[in-house]
Order: sequence, then C-alpha cells, then structure tokens
Amino acid sequence: MKKMSNIDLYLDELFPNPKCELNYNNDYELLIAIVLSAQSTDKRVNSVTPSIFNKYPSLKALKKARIEDLESIIRPVGSFRKKASYIKNIATILDDEYNGVVPKIHEELIKLPGVGRKTANVFLGEFYNIPCIAVDTHVERVSKRLKLASKNDDVLKIEKKLEKYFEKCVWTRRHLQLVLFGRYFCKAIKPECRECKLKDICIEKNKRVS
Repeated sequence: MKKMSNIDLYLDELFPNPKCELNYNNDYELLIAIVLSAQSTDKRVNSVTPSIFNKYPSLKALKKARIEDLESIIRPVGSFRKKASYIKNIATILDDEYNGVVPKIHEELIKLPGVGRKTANVFLGEFYNIPCIAVDTHVERVSKRLKLASKNDDVLKIEKKLEKYFEKCVWTRRHLQLVLFGRYFCKAIKPECRECKLKDICIEKNKRVS
C-alpha cells in the first residue's frame, strides 16, 4: 500500500464521510438524477426529481409519460428537451430490456441515452460501490490546480492519472471528496485559498494568496 499523500490526508480531514448530494431511492432514480445533473447543480436536480418520481412512481409509468409533461417538470435543470427524451428512453429501455434493473456493467450503461463515461462511473461508484473515478468540472479543476493532471489533459487522461495516484480501494471515496472540495472550497470563482493546506502545491497560489 502506498503512503498517503498530503492530498489524501487533507481530503479525509475535510470530508471524513463524503456522500453523494443527489437524492434518490433506488437505482433508476439515481441514474436519472445523474443524467439530469449534467450542466446543472445537485440542488436544482433535487428540486425537480420528487415531482418526477411522485407523478411517475415506476419505470412503467415513466416510460408512458408525455414528453411535454417531463419537459415542464425538469425545465429548471436546463437542456430540458434533450433530458426529457433521455429520461423517457432510459425508462423504456430499462423496463423492456433489463427487467427494470440498471445494469452494473460499464459497457451496458453507456449504451443508455444520455449516459456517458462520467455518468456511468458516478452511478457504479455510488450505487454498486465499484471503484471508479468520475471526472466532472469540479474534479477536473481541482486535479489541474493540484498538479495531479496537466493543463491540456482531457477528462479521460485525468481519470487515468487519478487512478494511478490514488489507491484503487479509495477511488470512489476520493471522487466524492474531490467533487465536494471543488464545490465548496476550491471553487472556480473565489476559491478559499488562504486556509487551504494544499496551497503550497497549487498552481493558483501566487494568484490567490498574497
């Protein structure tokens, strides 16, 4: 086992019990919530998902939903027309082809409408506790600031570098911690650098800390 780095230690200090901030009750609710969260926030997604799942309490009900009704409900999360189509098609495929169960195989997941690599990794790590690192905007920003990735790396390169840097047994935990760190501390605008214990290795330190 590798010695824990200062990054490992600080993430554990800040977020000893990291949790996904999307609300859900079962596998397909989580998957749909993650799809809705693209270019949106967990808070906004959590504001609309109760309306979806109360009105359509099963996959069978959801796949029969009028697309216009779904669009109306999810309008606050953005890209609502595209996402409404994803929701209806995901519900249809899961009910018709997977007996109502979200697959736990990555290659099967990414065949679903609106489900890319990041979405699949988030889902597998959260619901099935399969070691995964998903690279969203927060993880990408933090990774580049902390020199865990290079400035021009794409999300796949970042993912692979993070997998090498962190022990596999904590990949899902580190993903959550990096998301929360980027969301609440290492923000895109006005990051809280002054008290950060990682500022000495951060490429932003000279810009942010006098």
